[in-house]
This record gives sequence, structure tokens and C-alpha cells, in this order.
Amino acid sequence: MNDAPNDRLPPGLLPAGLVDLLPPEAEREAALVEALMAAFARHGYERVKPPLLEFEEGLLAGSGAAVAEQTFRLMDPVSQRMMGLRADTTPQVARIAATRLGRQPRPLRLCYAGQVLRVRGTELAPARQLPQAGIELIGGAAPEADAEVALVAAEALEAVGVTGIILDVTLPRMAATLLEEAGLPEALRSRLVRALDRKDAASVAAQAAEAGPVAGVLPALLDAAGPWERALGILAATALPPGARAIADNAASVVRAIAARAPGLRITLDPTEFRGFRYHVGVGFTLFGPGATGELARGGRYLSANDEPATGMSLYADAVLRAAPAPAPRPRCFLPPGTAPEIGRRLRAGGFATVAALSPADAPRALRCTHFWDGEAAIPLPEED
Repeated sequence: MNDAPNDRLPPGLLPAGLVDLLPPEAEREAALVEALMAAFARHGYERVKPPLLEFEEGLLAGSGAAVAEQTFRLMDPVSQRMMGLRADTTPQVARIAATRLGRQPRPLRLCYAGQVLRVRGTELAPARQLPQAGIELIGGAAPEADAEVALVAAEALEAVGVTGIILDVTLPRMAATLLEEAGLPEALRSRLVRALDRKDAASVAAQAAEAGPVAGVLPALLDAAGPWERALGILAATALPPGARAIADNAASVVRAIAARAPGLRITLDPTEFRGFRYHVGVGFTLFGPGATGELARGGRYLSANDEPATGMSLYADAVLRAAPAPAPRPRCFLPPGTAPEIGRRLRAGGFATVAALSPADAPRALRCTHFWDGEAAIPLPEED
């Protein structure tokens, strides 16, 4: 007799953060991703398809180290080597650019779409499996490269019907560079970077005595957060050491290039906030949708494999799905037994999905049809009382 406790899981139970996407949401997500990819392709971005799994050493090299803690690992039974399941696609595209496409002329414009899986979600975004679509511009160091990536991502969102987009530009290295140039001890730098990131002006002021002359600059950085024209004006008027000044000047070039090409796009700038992965080294980007839709895309400047300059943007299809208007559902026409195949072909060419009866017991409404073929035309089913 087996006395072991019954620990069988209920049928259909999935791990936390993982869900089944059902009709019609699954079809809508797939169509949205393809619309995003089509928008990328119109700007010359060519599609690559990295594998879901890679050897751990390659997957977590370079910029991939930033997502090591979010990466699932497993043993490959064939090679007996550890593999990782991607938590972000950007490091894979960087590997492809440096190896398979290493001899291609630069800049490379690449795009991708696929699923990523992370060890844990967040309080606000508990999902662990996420659909991603994105672009990477590799080998371009000019501010115009950063501007192009931000604009292509914004245009792709507009192409799927998202309105009221806000582009928030951040400077991930500004606070750390400024404090390093001031020669502050590492522990104090860490506390101040954290306080600046949290917009904790009281904490910044409390540590002013330890910070020395640089303490007078920090309130200006906090105050600069907001519309880009005002933010750039404050940064231009603030006495910054050479490294921090270079970051501010580069940001000004990027933002002005974006504003010149998309005067209707709302742009904000925050010099101290840090979002995204730790591999970002220049400007960072976040695209927000209207209302409470949250972050739709995130990206920025980073160093690709072999320290090649690169910039990119990842769009989160699940968030974009919430922000984009729902398309009209595809009409479904029920075809009774004996309907000629040519009728079905004609209806499908006209935009219908056809559902052919397999037996006399099949009923249009039970099969979620909106129309039925009466022998001459597709007739809408009457609404139920």
C-alpha cells in the first residue's frame, strides 16, 4: 500500500506567472506582433530568429550578464553542458551581429519577435513569459542612431493604433558618472544614486555635507525632470564636470534630433532615473501609452559584443495589446453540409472565416458563427434575446 501523500496537481494548473492565451486574444496578439514587425521592416530592419535556448556561456556573456539572475538554467542531455532559456533577446541579437553577421557592413538594422521567460515577475507585472518584438541598430555611434530607434518604435506603436504616446528619455550613467568625478567614497555614491533614482530630495539634502561641492549640483538634476526643453535648459545652465557634461550634451543632441523629426511626439527627460537593464551606457528610452497602460517599450544605448556601439528598443506586445484599439472581430460564416468548396473560397477571399459543418448536428451559434450560408449569401445570425 502506498502511504505517500497525494500531491498531484489539479488538471490545467500552471506555474505562477504563466498563462494560456485563448481565442480571440491569441490571434490578436499574433496579428499585432506581425504589424509591429512590418513597421520595422519598412525602415530597413531585417528579421532574425535566435533560438529559445543557448549554452549558458554565450547567452550570459557581455550584456547578457545583466539578466543572469532572471535566466532559467537547465542541463543539455546531449552535450552535458548548461544551457539558459532567454530572459531578453537583445544579447542574442548582439551575438548574431558579432558572429554570423560579423562581416556585414555597419550599421546593421535587425529586428526580432519571440517569447522570453524570466525567473520571476514583478509586483506590477507578475507575468514571467512575455512576448517581445524589437529592433537593434548595431554599429552606429551617432546620436541620430538613438533618435532613429526611438522614432521607429514610436511609429510602430502608432501603426497599430496606439495614441497619446510619451517618450521618456533617461540618462542611466549620469548620476554615477557625476559622483565618481567628484571623488566620493563608493558607499556614499551608492546611497546618493539610490536617493536620486527615487527622487528622494530629503535624503539627498541630508547627505549634502558629506558630498562636498557636488551637493549643489544634485538638486538641479532632480529639478530637471520633466518636459525636454526645460530639462535641457537646466542641464545647460548647471556646472557639470567633463564626463557628466558629455552625457548631457549627447542627450541634448539625441532629443533634439527626435523632436525635429517628430514634433508632435511628447518627450520628457529625467537625468537621474534608471530603468531597464544594467547594460545601458548612454541614453535610455521608455515609451508610455495613454492612461494606465504603463510601459509599452524600453531600450537605449549599449555596447554590443566586442564593445561595438549599439542601440535598441524592445516592445512588450502584451502591454501594447492593452493600449491598442481592439480590431473588429473576423466574421465567421457557417457552411451547411454539402456547400460547394468554391463558396467557401469566395467567402474567405472576402474576409470571412468559414466553419464547415461536419455533421447535421453542428449548429452555427454553438460554433460561435456570426453568419450562415443560406445557399445564396452569408446571412447574419439574429441576435439572441
